[in-house]
Amino acid sequence: MKFAFYTLGCKVNQYETQAMEQRLTALGHTLGDWTEPCDGFIVNTCTVTAVSDKKCRNIIRRVRKNNPDAVVGVCGCYAQTKPEEVQALEVDVLAGTADRMAFLDAVVEEATQRIRQSRQFWEKATAHREFERLPAGGLAARTRAMLKVQDGCCNYCSYCIIPYARGPIRSLPLSEAVEQAKALAAEGYRELVVTGIEISSWGVDFKDGISLKDLLAALCAAVPSMRVRLGSLEPRTITEDFCKTLAPYQNLCPQFHLSLQSGCDTVLKRMNRKYDTARYLESVNLLRQYFPHCAITTDLIVAFPGETEAEFQSSLDFLKTCAFAQVHVFPYSRREGTPAAKMDGQHSNDEKARRSNEAGAVADALAQQYRQAMVGRTCAVLFEQPEGRDFTGHAENYVKVYVEAEALHNQVLPVEIVSVEADGVRGRLV
Repeated sequence: MKFAFYTLGCKVNQYETQAMEQRLTALGHTLGDWTEPCDGFIVNTCTVTAVSDKKCRNIIRRVRKNNPDAVVGVCGCYAQTKPEEVQALEVDVLAGTADRMAFLDAVVEEATQRIRQSRQFWEKATAHREFERLPAGGLAARTRAMLKVQDGCCNYCSYCIIPYARGPIRSLPLSEAVEQAKALAAEGYRELVVTGIEISSWGVDFKDGISLKDLLAALCAAVPSMRVRLGSLEPRTITEDFCKTLAPYQNLCPQFHLSLQSGCDTVLKRMNRKYDTARYLESVNLLRQYFPHCAITTDLIVAFPGETEAEFQSSLDFLKTCAFAQVHVFPYSRREGTPAAKMDGQHSNDEKARRSNEAGAVADALAQQYRQAMVGRTCAVLFEQPEGRDFTGHAENYVKVYVEAEALHNQVLPVEIVSVEADGVRGRLV
């Protein structure tokens, strides 16, 4: 039988989709495109913003309208937080952020028996206490594989719905993570992306003193032929001990995504973030001390409720102080069910757009400065795909690299950087 997936949202959702795809192909089924006729369709949803919810509803409606006789299954964060809204869209099988294999088996069963009945594999997110073991891997022809090591979040930032969608912290045991990493290396993947909802909290649930640095050291040692790349980190994760432990591992990618959200202490406090700018800058300085030329990237939310012009400008100044390699700028999105949605001082869409544009201009300038500093250096590039006359890939710091060449897929080669491109750099093989 043929099944198709539509995935919205983060890398964790992408990971969970590829795990379900692996399960289907192992059972002898084929994967189709969501725009073509299939026996079953699975939508893996996101709920990080109200816009995400709307996108999910639109996709589900479109799939159902275009495929009236197919089985439609919906899972993920939107299905977890708003199951009644999803069920109202004529969904046949519904799950939240757990029990994906049981959910998938139900979709297959209904498609095989050509029956359509409303079935749910949903429970409250607070009931999600065990880490759900799913097969690690990547999609066809991918050079990098994802390894999900953690789920859940207990930070409760005032703007974020995810703790209510994903539930408490659960971690994949270190020995199992190492075993999966070795298997991926044996399959020929050249890069391992360590992902989770909040990987900085990995190991907290074990209550034995083990932490993320221990996991990363074990992974780097276990798969020396693979580059190990980290997902987003809570800034306080970066300590001198963290850096001293990991600096010796040459296969740890020197790119660190430290979520900032605001460069102003008063706004950070309203966001219920657990650090201030001084502590954040301490992390930045430690990383640059132990990982020279590393790329430090971040996220920034602008026009948070009550953010004054002075607070906004303070945030922009802090971006420059940190000299980020890349900044993802997001306008604040009011999210029902979070404390920030009830705060005074909600900004208009026009003001959100103005601040997004201004912050985006600062982000672009910083990215160009970082790339310009790469000129003359030699980087190891993992090549991924052809683009016109070039073959492109990513350096250890995750900057995109263009080289005029052919047939370099899945090779890691030294490249001298010679110039800056609009979205990366250009180099030559050495």
